[in-house]
Amino acid sequence: MTAPVPASPDPVPPVPEFIVTLPTRGDGARGDFGPPPPAPPAFVTDLRPGAYGPFDHLAEIGRAAEIAGFDGALAPFDAGGEESVVVTAGLLRASRWLRGAAGLHPGVATPVYAAKVSASLQRFSGGRLDWRLSVDLDPSVARAQGDFVEGPDRYARADEFLTIAKGVWHEDSYTYEGRFFQVLAGGFQAPLSDRPFPRVHLSGTSPEALDLSARHADVHVFDFAAAQPGVSRQGDVLDALIADLRARAAGHGRALAFGLTLPVLAREDEEEARAEAARRTAAGAPPSGLTGSYDQVADAIRGFAARGVTTFVLEAAPYVEETYRLGEHLLPLLATGTAPAAASDTVKEHEHAD
Repeated sequence: MTAPVPASPDPVPPVPEFIVTLPTRGDGARGDFGPPPPAPPAFVTDLRPGAYGPFDHLAEIGRAAEIAGFDGALAPFDAGGEESVVVTAGLLRASRWLRGAAGLHPGVATPVYAAKVSASLQRFSGGRLDWRLSVDLDPSVARAQGDFVEGPDRYARADEFLTIAKGVWHEDSYTYEGRFFQVLAGGFQAPLSDRPFPRVHLSGTSPEALDLSARHADVHVFDFAAAQPGVSRQGDVLDALIADLRARAAGHGRALAFGLTLPVLAREDEEEARAEAARRTAAGAPPSGLTGSYDQVADAIRGFAARGVTTFVLEAAPYVEETYRLGEHLLPLLATGTAPAAASDTVKEHEHAD
């Protein structure tokens, strides 16, 4: 059994990176994701479909992210949405430098096939592909995908998945025999192996999730719930998780970056942000995450950066408008290097609605 290939000696980027989230189920009424439109009346002779479809909308968001100065875009794994690898491939092909993070589930493809598809994506995107593994799916969702692995075995399988994917990428004659996957004399040769392996983003706070990241992740992305200001006997929850994961990774001779998923609703001033939050709440879609002025949200993000977070996965809808808005008004504030303020003192943090 071959040991996992370690990450680069210093995977932490020198400055924070900002990633937008793509709506793989459409953006409200936009994107045409859902049932097909009704048949046209009999007198309509041009039966060609509309010129604007779901992938046009996703491409618009990717274009907005690139123009607005974001570093990347995440297409999350969603069993009921568009296929994330296909979405990411379109994004990478249509952009010049934006990174694309594709959501993957270790139970829906073999690691060799996932690596092969990714090698081709790396080749035609200039090495801009990342992986975001979804390991701990809801059991009903997992079973609907044909996956009946449960409990800690999900992380054991993800460990094998990543070990094999990296192994076939870096060795032209690779053999592995595990509990979930086996490979005999596999491996890629040039040109497939010429590009770097995708950066691996993982998540979760269980001991199994942290151990998996310690062995394999380049970036561990915490959910916004981990950033809540609650304090335990071990100190702040987020600080404790970062310290724990740093120690686990050091035990494997590795270092990794830390990320945070942040739903954001930012406006010119706090009053305007509150009014928009109230409007969304009345419409049945209460915001969760950070709500406030651009300055307040920027201060909150600086506070998280001071605690070791370097990758921020922002969620903001409607996606095209909010991507441009955040790129124009928020990102420039985060390039000034001003002193951070405590997140809880500068911006309202809404709890996630489960």
